Amino acid sequence: MAFFINQIMKFINDDIEEYSTKFTSSESDLLKSLNRDTFVKTINPRMLSGHMQGRFLSMISKMLSPKTILEIGTFTGYSALCLAEGLEKNGTIHTIDISEESAYFAKKYFAKSIYKKKIIQHIGNAIDIIPEIDNNIDLAFIDADKENYSKYYHLIFKKLKIGGYIIADNVLWSGKVLDKNQDKETIALSEYNQLIHNDKKVENILLPIRDGLMICKKISE
Repeated sequence: MAFFINQIMKFINDDIEEYSTKFTSSESDLLKSLNRDTFVKTINPRMLSGHMQGRFLSMISKMLSPKTILEIGTFTGYSALCLAEGLEKNGTIHTIDISEESAYFAKKYFAKSIYKKKIIQHIGNAIDIIPEIDNNIDLAFIDADKENYSKYYHLIFKKLKIGGYIIADNVLWSGKVLDKNQDKETIALSEYNQLIHNDKKVENILLPIRDGLMICKKISE
């Protein structure tokens, strides 16, 4: 059953995906290099946001022109660089990762970027670090350990501006959210999706982009 779901949850075939990418703005040379480097030098390169999703995050950030962005899950830094493209002139992105190795990898690419002065890296447990981040977050991106998504949401929500957005990645989890027998990660993601959908303080949409993006907008305290 899981194999069948994984197949139908691919959403679009390879030809359509290639066509969509063809008619999407190119990633920068720095992002192309980071993409290649991630696939060559890391164990789980598919954790990378990639070209299509990266351009989506960039577009959202540019639409909002946020002053403060919070990212949970830096990995090799691709998504942080994409989100940084939309920051206002004096804006800042805080990006958190528990892995020193990933943070070191990302730091090398951040140093090469025109956004290097706007990116603040944090290494450690996001549950401990989020409370230390300034209030008035305009945009948050969650792409870390799935079992803590709901905890991250509650911590971020307190600091999120009215009208601010939270984007959570991997919320379809290769279609496993439809399985009857779910593992811990899938249960956590299913609970997160239900939490957002039931929260009257937000508006939300779940987009079947890549592995699923849950987007919610804070409309009240």
